[in-house]
Amino acid sequence: MARTRFVGDSGLTVRMTTVMFLLGALFVGFLAILMAIAGSAGGYGFAVVVGLIGIGIAVYQWWSSDTVAMRAMRAREVSPQQAPELHGMIDRLCAMADMPKPRVGIADTHVPNAFATGRSPDRAVVVVTTGILRTLTAEELEGVLAHELSHVAHRDVLVMTVASSAGIVASMVTQGAQYGAIFGGNRRDNNNGLPVWLLMLVVSLVTYAVSFLLLKLLSRYRELSADRSGAYLTMKPAALASALQKITGEMNAVPERDLRASEKMNAFFIAPAVRGVSLRTLTSTHPSLEQRLEQLARIEAELGRPTV
Repeated sequence: MARTRFVGDSGLTVRMTTVMFLLGALFVGFLAILMAIAGSAGGYGFAVVVGLIGIGIAVYQWWSSDTVAMRAMRAREVSPQQAPELHGMIDRLCAMADMPKPRVGIADTHVPNAFATGRSPDRAVVVVTTGILRTLTAEELEGVLAHELSHVAHRDVLVMTVASSAGIVASMVTQGAQYGAIFGGNRRDNNNGLPVWLLMLVVSLVTYAVSFLLLKLLSRYRELSADRSGAYLTMKPAALASALQKITGEMNAVPERDLRASEKMNAFFIAPAVRGVSLRTLTSTHPSLEQRLEQLARIEAELGRPTV
């Protein structure tokens, strides 16, 4: 974690380190099994190519995470002259947190949301949507921005981005295997007579499923951590709680086409762009609204302020 005045979270650090280690081990194991399967069909080169692709994807995501996320949301970077109030708010929060100021962006969409991304605090960008600017009060928006700046300080966005590489590669192999594109459809492994493409499919699906669940578990914890850190920085947990309630409630009024256009960024949003879906599931990217509000209420009580 960068040295800032955000409340530290050893639990987040342990989880990020553990997830990165497990996903690294999973990817190595995935390649080893692929080599064993491919070797029986005379195709060691395929496993080597997969490994190089995986490394390439990880490096690309590390280097270009901010650009890719901005493009996905069709967001534009704005200057202090274009968005003086937004910049002023981030200036104050960065001074309070003693951290470098990230770039600031705005995405033109009805979806009320915000996200942060970037390979380092110096390359980070915090993006808000026009929908959230219309929905929240200044105090509520400050709570949301403190939450996003906490992600930057903790560097958890970078970990989430790079750690997804194993799942992406496994998904690519899965799609190829589904169409029997690897090693010519019905070619069989000499040991058990099973088609090589079927063995590839099973290994890839297992790798993808494990990486998917590990990332979702980390994603839920990091949101609670950012809520906590942001609330302690502003000393206004009730404002963040109110913002989360408004954002979640407003999703029901967002056109379906806007929700679909934003769904690829759900893991990075402060609240997922979904409607009428329970978040109490193993594959949820975020903790439930109830969990988040309960935590913020405890912080409010700890700070000696009346709850709302």
